[in-house]
Amino acid sequence: MLVIKIGGSLTDFDPLLRDVAACQEPLVLVHGANKELNELSARLNHPPRMVTSERGEISRFTDAITMDHFLMAYAGKQNKRIVERLRALGANAVGLTAMDGGIAIGRRKPNLRIKEGERVKVLHGDHSGSIEHLEPKLLRLLLDHGYLPVITPPAISHEGVAINVDGDRLAMEIATAIGAERLLIFADTPGFMRDISDERSVIPVIRLDEVEQVAQFGKGRARVKLVAAAQAIRRGIQAVGLLDGRGEHPLIRAFEGAGTWVTA
Repeated sequence: MLVIKIGGSLTDFDPLLRDVAACQEPLVLVHGANKELNELSARLNHPPRMVTSERGEISRFTDAITMDHFLMAYAGKQNKRIVERLRALGANAVGLTAMDGGIAIGRRKPNLRIKEGERVKVLHGDHSGSIEHLEPKLLRLLLDHGYLPVITPPAISHEGVAINVDGDRLAMEIATAIGAERLLIFADTPGFMRDISDERSVIPVIRLDEVEQVAQFGKGRARVKLVAAAQAIRRGIQAVGLLDGRGEHPLIRAFEGAGTWVTA
């Protein structure tokens, strides 16, 4: 059993979808749509607002208007185009958000503390949150009947409100809940690099006891992905790949050992 995550930064993931459609192993596909959301929000005169938390993490401020755009980009265009392509390639794909059937339930954090320079501010009305419970029943039902689930944020809050959650963490929670052996996270980089300016500096294998030390080389999303990978290993996933989704046959290259693999 596999869980594959397609990063929202990938601009051409058709080669990966071809590999996914040809894969004989049962899998769940999780995807983002950051690029689509940024472009849509700009066209609708509500450009994305990226903010820095007190801990230094960069995230999107998801107000009510942005959540409407989020649903259009993630659950609408991107999800359905992926399903369309996979079905054209012969895969029995079904597109869902993580809130459908209560797959991922979490806590909304309406007040977001951010740093602007040396000042700390509180933004109200955020529609972001964190996953607290993953219910795999619907996913297992689909997998048991030969379907390929294609899942995207948002999740649903305990109050029944759509919430923006991190896609890598969603993939990790799904992989853990369905008992996947491997979690494969594809992005527009060749793996986890010691030097982000040098693609030849990819670290091929990172053991769990090395993650804290190696994480210092990561910036922004790369570090978040490595932390999510470590969490997945601690919760029983055998291996997590931080992989290059660009070029031909990215899934086959991953199976041959390309990219970075996090292991116990």
